[in-house]
Order: sequence, then C-alpha cells, then structure tokens
Amino acid sequence: METVVSGIRPTGQLHIGNYFGALRNFIKMQYDARCLFFIADYHALTTHPDPKSLRENVRSVLVEYLAAGLDPNVATIYVQSDVPQVAELQLLLSMHAYLGELERTPSFKEKARKQPDNVNAGLLCYPVLMAADILLHRADKVPVGKDQGQHLEMTRVFARRFNTIYNTDLFPESQAYNFGAELTKIPGLDGSGKMGKSEGNCLFLRDTDDVIRKKVMRATTDTGPTLPDSPVSEPVENLFTIMKSVSAPETLSQFQKAYADCSIRYGDLKKQLAEDIVASVAPIRERILEIESNPEYLKQVLGDGAAAARRSADETMCRVRELMGLC
Repeated sequence: METVVSGIRPTGQLHIGNYFGALRNFIKMQYDARCLFFIADYHALTTHPDPKSLRENVRSVLVEYLAAGLDPNVATIYVQSDVPQVAELQLLLSMHAYLGELERTPSFKEKARKQPDNVNAGLLCYPVLMAADILLHRADKVPVGKDQGQHLEMTRVFARRFNTIYNTDLFPESQAYNFGAELTKIPGLDGSGKMGKSEGNCLFLRDTDDVIRKKVMRATTDTGPTLPDSPVSEPVENLFTIMKSVSAPETLSQFQKAYADCSIRYGDLKKQLAEDIVASVAPIRERILEIESNPEYLKQVLGDGAAAARRSADETMCRVRELMGLC
C-alpha cells in the first residue's frame, strides 16, 4: 500500500473551496492508501503568528477536518510539533542542503520580497523542513498544488543526495499526487479568481444558513445575456462552477440552458445555489459544533495520531542515525 503524506496549514476556518477542492479527495483517499495528515504549525512560525491565534487555528482546523470526514481510525492525523523527529530530520538533512540552492527557491525570493523585515532562517530552510515532513514517513505520494512543485522536486533532490552519499535506498523519490484528475478549483463570489480568506470572497464551513444565503445573494454577476448562446461571462461561469459541486446535474443544466436562451433570472439562480450550498454545508457545521464540544475526543485523536506518527518516524530515524554514524 502506498504511503501518502500531506500537510494542513493552520490558517483559520475552512471554506467550501477547501472542502470541494482537496479535502473531499483526502476523505476518499484515506481508505485506499496509508495516509498521514499533519497540521503544519512549525511552518506557520516563519511569519511569527500570535501564539494564541496559532493554537486556536490548529484546533479549529483539526475540528473542521474531522467534521468534514477525515477518519482518525483509518488515517494518522497529528500536529507537526508533536513529532520531534521532524525537527531532527530537518537538522540532519540540512547538512547536505546548500545555501545557493535554497536562496534560488522562487518561494523564498517571493516571501523575502513580501516581508523584507522578516527574512528568517526558517524561510530559507522551508524546503528542508518540507522534505523532512515527507521523508520521515518515506512517502510515495504527496498531494501538492503547482505552487509547491519545486519544493517537492527539492525533496527528491535531498532524497537522492542522501541515498548516494550513504549508499542506501532508504528514501523514495516522492511524486506529486493529484487524485487521478484535475482538482476542482472553487472560485470566489466576487466574480474572479479562487475562493480565499484574504480576498474576502469565501463561504466558510461554519457559516450559518442565513449568512450563506446573504453572501450568495450578493455574489457578482453581469447584466445578463442579450443574444442566444452568448459566451458566459466569468462571474456567471464562477457561479456555475460552484453549482457543479453542490447541485444536482439537472439543476445546473436547467440554468445553463436558461442562460443560453436569455431567459435566466440571476435571483432564481442565486436562491437555488444558496439552498444547495446550505444542504451541503449544514451537516458539516453541525458536526463541527458536536466535535469541538468534546475536548476529550480531540485530545485522544491527537494523542493517538502523534503516537502513530512517532512510531513511523522512529523506524526512519533509527536508520538515518545508523547511516550517518550517530550512535
């Protein structure tokens, strides 16, 4: 069975773009592979987050992923900092990671440009930490987007380099995993781009039914088609894309045909879309409230996950220390 490792960024509440994008695929994948999902609190430290906010975000993300369907009985779910072997492997891998290759990483150059007063060593060594997350469990597959492609390539470089130096085949060359198909990209409600918290165009899994309805009714559209079979404008196409994820196929088809023959009424489209989103999200929200009211359950999930991740990590680190001459 293939081993799949994926990190979860603790950036606060999840929105429906997260759920209908990667998360729904994670839920399916956990039954077909040996999956380890970790909340990447070490990675978050490069931006110096408020400690209280970081703890709250870690807890919130854990609750929402569990509510959405990640199953701690079949997948290993843990917080990165609960597994000290991550930091140890990062240190040991860094002995064979070179300044020039780290400085040339596009993500490092971009972040250094965006935060010139906080160009810390954690930013520079971000690819090494990411490699440690993956190689610690000798993962075959890593679900990553295009923005993380170079980091995964650097992980393969570090794996090959270690294997060559120490004459071993310990580390596999992990490959990107896209669930066998192109991921669904859920657009925002503002008429362009991807749904994202910083853009303020989100529908969160925790939003109440009324909040969802109000947000959808304010979604950007256009003045409406004037000729039959007119090209669909980006704002309306965005609403159709969301509808494709939450509505019945015949519902989507009905509104697409109405657009094509110029009979569409955007108020009806938005009302239908809002109700379909409510139907999809309400059960998850109810589960969120149930899970977060049970701190003992959360403690057990993280305790069991950390123990399982440490056992996996110990197997790797025992070999790494032996190969590097560390007694």
